[in-house]
Amino acid sequence: MVLSDLANQVPGFDKLPLRERIKLIGWFLHTHEGKEHFHSDHIRACYKTLHLATTENIGQCLMRMASYNKPDLVREKQGFKLTRPVRNQFDAKYGVHHSVVAVDKILTDLPAKVPSVEERAFLQEALTCYRSKAYRACIVMVWNLAYAHLVDWILKDPQRLADFNATIPKRYPSFKTLQVTKYDDFRDELKESKVIDIASSAGLINDDIYKILKAKLDRRNIVAHPSTVVVVQHQADDTISELVNNVVLELT
Repeated sequence: MVLSDLANQVPGFDKLPLRERIKLIGWFLHTHEGKEHFHSDHIRACYKTLHLATTENIGQCLMRMASYNKPDLVREKQGFKLTRPVRNQFDAKYGVHHSVVAVDKILTDLPAKVPSVEERAFLQEALTCYRSKAYRACIVMVWNLAYAHLVDWILKDPQRLADFNATIPKRYPSFKTLQVTKYDDFRDELKESKVIDIASSAGLINDDIYKILKAKLDRRNIVAHPSTVVVVQHQADDTISELVNNVVLELT
């Protein structure tokens, strides 16, 4: 979750009293940015991120919030932090399981590492699906991302591409004259499963990556076709973690 997502979830966020905004922003800093403590500069930076202005004294408000009979904040040497009751209140209302935060971060941090426009499009759709709890669609889009990355990785290195082409007739004799030179050749001439098999036989990917790709392709095929199979969050989490960490980030 990014800060603007939280602000959009809260009705009338822009008109909330400073105290309530600080509690929400403090919860975001604890939960989604991993800060144990925060101070007025952190709050001001969040205001800037949200394009909000205030003439109120944030530092004084923090001090007041820590001095109430039932304080909102605990003041320590390192800064301020929400009291446990306040944090629990926001966890219950806006919180998500730690695994969701972790997987969301995997996808959010990825754009800088996938330069391909096509890969970025798949990534954005996967992130949208995951945040919307459309886990079936998310699995399909993450597979598309990983497969597009594999193909791009083969194409961008002449030696890898030569090894791939040399292995095609060895693995599949019926394709003895086939040579791929561009992305569309993979899409038009070879099934995804065959591309994975050829890449493995050519020594381009190791056994671990091969097994992951085969397993996740099977899962993609199951969820992509009409069926009574139930798709839940942990299946999407597993698919994202395996394909991003062990395929996309490994093939560089």
